[in-house]
Amino acid sequence: MRFPLHKFILAPALMAAAALATNTAKAETTLNVPFNFTVNGKSWPAGTYAVAKDSNGNRVTLFSKDSSKISAWIIVPGNADPRDTRIILTFDSIGDTHSLFSIQYGSKITPNLGKARGQMEYLTAGASHGR
Repeated sequence: MRFPLHKFILAPALMAAAALATNTAKAETTLNVPFNFTVNGKSWPAGTYAVAKDSNGNRVTLFSKDSSKISAWIIVPGNADPRDTRIILTFDSIGDTHSLFSIQYGSKITPNLGKARGQMEYLTAGASHGR
């Protein structure tokens, strides 16, 4: 009799992915990014992206609807009005090069994701948009 080790390794990974999907599905907004950009030094293509906040409101996740790109960050209270419901992706832009600088989700924001040079605020949506 063979021991199906791969099933024991795969099952926890699937359960973790399902838990992440459940937590991030609470509040999700879809945005179109019309240019290529970098996140943490990695290239991301132009396309449709979703921004989701976990059920505790402490983490924001950016993931591509067109590819397998995904990244998550802690969000902290920002300078925005506590009633602010916008979702804002701020990019650092030099010429044709763009890198994600921060994500504002309502009144919370990620710590700076890169070095500020020529910031460009882009892609604003209301946080009330769902799937």
